[in-house]
Amino acid sequence: MQNNYDAQHIQVLKGLEAVRKRPGMYIGSTGPDGLHHLVYEIVDNSIDEALAGFCTEIKVCIEDGNSISVIDNGRGIPVDIHPVEKISALEMVMTKLHAGGKFDGSTYKVSGGLHGVGASVVNALSTWCEVDVHRLGKVHVQRYKRGIPDGPVAVEGTTDIRGTRTRFQPDPTIFDECEYSFDILSKRLRELAFLNKGIKIVLKDERAGLEKEREFMFEGGVKSFVQYLNKNKEPLHEEPIYFEFLKDMVTVELAMQYNHGYTENIFTFANNINTKEGGTHLSGFKAALTRTINELLKNSKISKKFDESLSGDDVREGLTCVLSVKIPDPQFEGQTKTKLGNSEVRGITDSIVSERLTNYFEENPEIVDVILEKCLTAAKARAAAKRAREMTRRKGFLESTSLPGKLADCSDRNPENCEVYIVEGDSAGGSAKMGRDRSFQAILPLWGKMLNVEKTRIEKVISNEKMLPIITALGASIGSTFDLSKLRYHKVIIMADADVDGSHIRTLLLTFFFRYMTPLIENGHVYLAMPPLYKIVADKKINYVYDDAQKDRLLKELNMSEDKLNIQRYKGLGEMNPDQLWETTMDPDRRLIKQVKLEDFVAADEMFTTLMGEEVPPRRKFIEDNALSVSNLDV
Repeated sequence: MQNNYDAQHIQVLKGLEAVRKRPGMYIGSTGPDGLHHLVYEIVDNSIDEALAGFCTEIKVCIEDGNSISVIDNGRGIPVDIHPVEKISALEMVMTKLHAGGKFDGSTYKVSGGLHGVGASVVNALSTWCEVDVHRLGKVHVQRYKRGIPDGPVAVEGTTDIRGTRTRFQPDPTIFDECEYSFDILSKRLRELAFLNKGIKIVLKDERAGLEKEREFMFEGGVKSFVQYLNKNKEPLHEEPIYFEFLKDMVTVELAMQYNHGYTENIFTFANNINTKEGGTHLSGFKAALTRTINELLKNSKISKKFDESLSGDDVREGLTCVLSVKIPDPQFEGQTKTKLGNSEVRGITDSIVSERLTNYFEENPEIVDVILEKCLTAAKARAAAKRAREMTRRKGFLESTSLPGKLADCSDRNPENCEVYIVEGDSAGGSAKMGRDRSFQAILPLWGKMLNVEKTRIEKVISNEKMLPIITALGASIGSTFDLSKLRYHKVIIMADADVDGSHIRTLLLTFFFRYMTPLIENGHVYLAMPPLYKIVADKKINYVYDDAQKDRLLKELNMSEDKLNIQRYKGLGEMNPDQLWETTMDPDRRLIKQVKLEDFVAADEMFTTLMGEEVPPRRKFIEDNALSVSNLDV
């Protein structure tokens, strides 16, 4: 083995080569998250113009071929020659890392993209990119290929508008796939519209067969966001609690409203960036809320009903909240910015929230008792849930070493290799147990009517005989104690009949996973099995088809009279023998399974609340709006 490590082995990457060599360092990944991050980087630049007071409208378009266009009516990227670099400022922004106006505190007081790498990284990771700048009456244009300019910035006409248009095509040699999701982009753009009052953001999809358009504009800011989140829930108080306050150059904007539900929905943002992992602003808010509610309880007549302090979980049950902070110099963890780290923000948020909430409750005493009663009920439920946990632990139900009796486990002990089929009914469960590959496939049959967790608290979920087998089989607990690292199977496959009852069971299970095991869905561990609806035998050849449309196409292709065909419609999985079930639904080489993805938490929350919640009018409206699109209704 040679050990010739000398100067010639030291490599210097010039320009944007480093970005193309290690894209994950700049956009997080080369999967769907990284692909969509390209759009966010360009849109964030437009939002920064809006925060500076120069932009009121942003248009994002997914064009045919999955190229992206982002247009704003801001000031336009400067195009004059930089005094040091001796090239156009536009070319600097698009081709050099850490070049931009974000480092100059006088240009942007607050900004989401602080590293100065956004536009240049998008350019580097695109097959082609072009920028049109409408500025000072002229249209300035520059085009690039994989980050390298095709030529200098050129004037290509005059204009009576201002702003910037950036178009780019993601490089397929960099990304795993280049297919944009309208829903993922819609989620982020809706957030930005909520977080920036009065800014109009339009998203348009021009791809053939996918044409659609959405417009987002909210004058109420985060208050409108909370009202949107709670629109299908029953609020405890009519108007959200709202305030905005500036302290030590940090702006804290908060809106919160309690509802009769049992889950908390808290969304936090720093400089318009969704801090999914929270951070110091969230810690400050939680501490202030818990302390303030406990102070109110101490001074309330109903304190006699409870002789201990309320926990953080108690005061946040049924709470919908949006917290947005704007900071001159935020410290994020990594370029993807999912957690805020500024230590001073915790104290600022804590003091502002504590002071403003105290003032609000003093001015609105009628709301105090309603909220305290809600928190006390949550505390009693927490105590009941603790007792239920202890009871089930004593019985061994919640221990990962004690598995439910109906579970037919697999022999492999590496969770990454293992999958569990949650099967409707003992009959189908029996066939699945006989047809499976015992080395890596486990089978858990369900029986009887399942619990709708949308309408109940966690203590009833823990003690429910239909839910416990699922909790114990997966081995990762539920709710706030859910631990993904303890998950026993990395594929959780729901296998139900291809009919209305099967759809209902799938929906109940998905509601349970969404509400009490959210990371399970977020990390892509949940799948839906796709059993065939028909078995069609023609000339001794067996064909399995999965819906009526596929059946009609096959019959047309076969072009045979029906008396020469054997058409069997499966009424349920129990009708299949083990070999058929393996061949059609369980064999990894031939089966069809759909991965359940959580692309838009807000939209998913709205859907589960509508379909499975207590409120009937939103469900009736949903049915009325969608009835015409239902082609096969089983009544």
